[in-house]
Amino acid sequence: MSRILDQRTLMLVISFLTSLQSTKVLSEWKKCGDQECETAMSRVQATTDYLGPDCRYLNFKTGEEIMVYSKLSRKNENLWTGSKGKDFGYFPKDAVKVEEVFIAEEVEVLTKETDFLCLHGDTFGNE
Repeated sequence: MSRILDQRTLMLVISFLTSLQSTKVLSEWKKCGDQECETAMSRVQATTDYLGPDCRYLNFKTGEEIMVYSKLSRKNENLWTGSKGKDFGYFPKDAVKVEEVFIAEEVEVLTKETDFLCLHGDTFGNE
């Protein structure tokens, strides 16, 4: 019985640490096409396969199209945010090439805590 309790405690600790990692702020600032970051800025095509480190990241295969909605700025300029079908998340800008630009003038806004939570279906949650 004690061994089962130890295993459950270990799993709880691992789950908690994963939760903390998936809420880590990646940058204080981001660039968007509008103040609410609701307008697509550009359409890009994946130049390589990408598998993100956690649930906040967008996974894709070479050749897939992604709509870009924001770009982290200042502290972490190499990550963009976008969607592919129903999937949404961060990805490295070096893994894509820009196909079409919709918004030429970018607006810099503060990020929100909810920008760094995992999105599962219709609700926010931590993996």
